[in-house]
Amino acid sequence: MKAITSIAFAAALIGSTAAVSAAPATAVKPTVVLVHGAFADSSSWDGVAAKLQADGYSVVAAANPLRSVKGDAEAVSSVVKGIKGPVVLVGHSYGGAVISTAAQGNANVKSLVYVAAFAPDAGENAIELSGRFPGSTLGGALATPVTLPDGGKDLYIDQSKFHQQFAADVPKAKAQLMAVGQRPIAEAALKEAAGAPAWKNVPSYFVYGTADKNIPAAALKFMAERAQSRKTVEVAGASHVVMTSHPAEVAKLIEQAATAQN
Repeated sequence: MKAITSIAFAAALIGSTAAVSAAPATAVKPTVVLVHGAFADSSSWDGVAAKLQADGYSVVAAANPLRSVKGDAEAVSSVVKGIKGPVVLVGHSYGGAVISTAAQGNANVKSLVYVAAFAPDAGENAIELSGRFPGSTLGGALATPVTLPDGGKDLYIDQSKFHQQFAADVPKAKAQLMAVGQRPIAEAALKEAAGAPAWKNVPSYFVYGTADKNIPAAALKFMAERAQSRKTVEVAGASHVVMTSHPAEVAKLIEQAATAQN
């Protein structure tokens, strides 16, 4: 009788162990790395970051130097390399060109999210891409360039034109503060040819506004289709800073990119 009881107990224990072993391990949520673009800074992601954190994601808003595509990508790549586990790399505007390069060689980048962002192919640059389709009014909204000691030029948006050009769907008071705190971009960075892009082998997602005055919606749609976007979200009437004016929609797409089975 004792032998039968021992066998039954052992069988139950083995079955219990097998059940525990078969239970799936808790999936680790990717860290979301947010990369701002020209004429903005990391605070432009505040609304998106707050929603992601509320949903349990670790978030890093990387500082983008805005000096050169190659150099900026190296800076962002260093941030990615310091993160353990999977990463969703998100870029806004010029930051899209940066993440396209920064993801190269970083196997932990599981997806790319382009937020009103450039997704250049090798040899293309931001100025050429934005001018390929009609609709951008950025050129006429720029302030007089600031000449740098090395002879290069820094570009700013004229503060008096910033609201309508860059952030028309953001409250005026907030847009005025954004104009004051805008980060300049080196003119050379916008003319720099991109290298081989990661979107050719990393799943990519796109979101942009239909009223973008910096990068025409037609250009953004073209780049999304070319990159074979897993999902593209067009936000009706949204400006270039769609992540600031519509953080919920942007955060939702980022989370879809984070949870997708690639």
